Amino acid sequence: MPGTAAPVAIVAAYRFVEIDDGPSLRGRLEAAARAGGLRGTVLIAPEGINLSLAGAPAAVEAWLRGLQADPRFATLELKSHRSTTLPFKHLRVKFKPEIIRMNQPAVRPQAGRAPAVDAATLARWLDAGRCDAGRELVMLDTRNGFEVDAGAFEGAIDWRLAKFSDFPAALQVHRGELQGKTVVSYCTGGIRCEKAALWMAEAGVAHVLQLDGGILRYFEAAPGAPHWRGDCFVFDERAGLDAGLGESAATKA
Repeated sequence: MPGTAAPVAIVAAYRFVEIDDGPSLRGRLEAAARAGGLRGTVLIAPEGINLSLAGAPAAVEAWLRGLQADPRFATLELKSHRSTTLPFKHLRVKFKPEIIRMNQPAVRPQAGRAPAVDAATLARWLDAGRCDAGRELVMLDTRNGFEVDAGAFEGAIDWRLAKFSDFPAALQVHRGELQGKTVVSYCTGGIRCEKAALWMAEAGVAHVLQLDGGILRYFEAAPGAPHWRGDCFVFDERAGLDAGLGESAATKA
């Protein structure tokens, strides 16, 4: 915790999965997080779970063990790193209609993942400007415009979204620009780009992939984050992370 020599563990994860016991699950997870002195946000919805938590490493690990004892979350893919400071002021555990609001009930990511491209493959495609099938590669940023302004992939498409629920309408306007290309949707941690990829496929865009694990996984798995410029905006006290997952110089200034 801040003020001690012990590092702070920060963990983020999401899983689209059917949840029919949301309120009781929320209560159990909140009680365990408070008992461990954790801070951050856990969102639970009928479509899945999204979490970003921080605290003493042993407490974070204990909370995760409790979560992953539930078979629905046993294989949860985690993005984790350490910090010297606690990036969250409060603990919030909420039950909501969606873990990321899109207002499109037909999109059910818990029924099956969108096809994904991993960080190493994407870096290679970005070097070539094409996917392995030879199609032109385009990166589609599914984040809000102010997040894009902090940093983005070189040449990425930015529809200046004010909120993620604007994405379906923006696609209706711009769909023709994507045809015949391999489209890789991306966001911070993977939630928005997964929903976006499913919606684009439903709308008839032929070659759509999500960036597996989002920008944060790309920072972890692609050394130096090739073809990325700037910082990754995050919704906590750090505000921005550099490609090494450290607090950005701009934020510290």
